[in-house]
Amino acid sequence: MFRNVPVAEVFNLANHVEYQPGQIVSRALAQHESGNVTLFAFAAGEGLTTHTSTGDALVYLLDGRGQVTIDGQEMTLSPGESVVMPAHTPHAVYAPEDFKMLLIISKGKDA
Repeated sequence: MFRNVPVAEVFNLANHVEYQPGQIVSRALAQHESGNVTLFAFAAGEGLTTHTSTGDALVYLLDGRGQVTIDGQEMTLSPGESVVMPAHTPHAVYAPEDFKMLLIISKGKDA
């Protein structure tokens, strides 16, 4: 199920995706009918506009600081912090500075 990362060895997630100026870089680690696991590196000023998802999504900040807006409520996350973006709830992500995150999506029953 997992790919693009070492198996049976210790590694640092943040080292498996690199910043690119003016871009959002993603690296899929797992894709399954029940959900996905993806690493992201957001360059400062980049973001994902407001959208919804059919599954709950857990964001875990690895590096830098990132902004997440859920149903109009804006919050800033620092390394080691997480937030769950509930299914069917409008949310957006913005990079006030370079940041890296792990995104785990649990696909909903209607996905």
